[in-house]
Amino acid sequence: HVQLVESGGGSVQAGGSLRLSCAFDAYTPANVRMAWFRQAPGKEREGVAGIDTEDSTNYADSVKGRFIISKDRAQATLCLQMDNLTSDDSAMYYCAAGRTSWWLLLNVAGYKYWGQGTQVTVS
Repeated sequence: HVQLVESGGGSVQAGGSLRLSCAFDAYTPANVRMAWFRQAPGKEREGVAGIDTEDSTNYADSVKGRFIISKDRAQATLCLQMDNLTSDDSAMYYCAAGRTSWWLLLNVAGYKYWGQGTQVTVS
């Protein structure tokens, strides 16, 4: 079982930045991929950014050039740096982990473990 705890959400004006963090177990297996998802009210959960076991990354088109995902194994932390935020980025953001494939890196079906979420509101 992999425990995930997100933090760093909040309210920000359009054009601003936020940095989300996700603390995971230090014993998380090395073959686990991780990602950030988001879900706005009335919408499906969507993949935002993912990182594989060799730190290759993939991003949703809507956030490319604005968001950066990173993982610090020593600190057991997954981060999402979000810049130039718009109202369309408002959502609950979730950290996820799973032994998924590269092709499912941004797919909900690829993940077994989820955090509780952290709210991001852009006005």
